[in-house]
Formats: sequence, C-alpha cells, structure tokens
Amino acid sequence: MQQYDLNLILNPNLSAEQVQIEKDYIENTLKNTGAEIVGLDDRESNTRLAYHIGKDREGRILFYTIKANGNPEKDIASSLRLRDHVRRVLVVKDRPEWKTKKA
Repeated sequence: MQQYDLNLILNPNLSAEQVQIEKDYIENTLKNTGAEIVGLDDRESNTRLAYHIGKDREGRILFYTIKANGNPEKDIASSLRLRDHVRRVLVVKDRPEWKTKKA
C-alpha cells in the first residue's frame, strides 16, 4: 500500500451536523475502496481561498492521509466529486524525497 494525501474543500455554509455527515461518507468511501485512514487534519472553521470556487470565497478544508492500493484518483476521488457539498478533491502521492529535513 502506498501513502497518499487526500485534500478536500467543502461548502462553507454547512452546519456541524452536515460536516459530520460528509466526513462519515468520506470515511465509508475510503473503507469501501480498501483504503486505510492514517490521519485527518480538520481546520474546523472556514478558510479564505485564494480564488473563488463558484461563488464561494471560503471553504471548509479537510486533509486526509491515507494508504491505498491501485489508483485512488479513479476509485476514491471520482465518487467524492459526485457529492453536492464537496467543492474540490485532490489526491497526491506522498513521496519521501519531497519532505524537507531540518538541520
């Protein structure tokens, strides 16, 4: 299994219950495709975006670290993009040479 970063931007107008529903759906999708969640970084507030997505200037950002086999862009991201409250999905392969080392 290789490690990937799954980055999502959600609708900024969601209530806490709706955000939890989206997180549960994302976790179920990951489990159904055979992926394993290593970590989750949830900003728990709306973040101002560098550019507009639709008419939204802000978004709720979720950073998942996952381990998956195959092609997670095809398997996971394609199903998450169909959700109404998911604005953007990005899957990036985690490579050790990209990490910076402190002296």
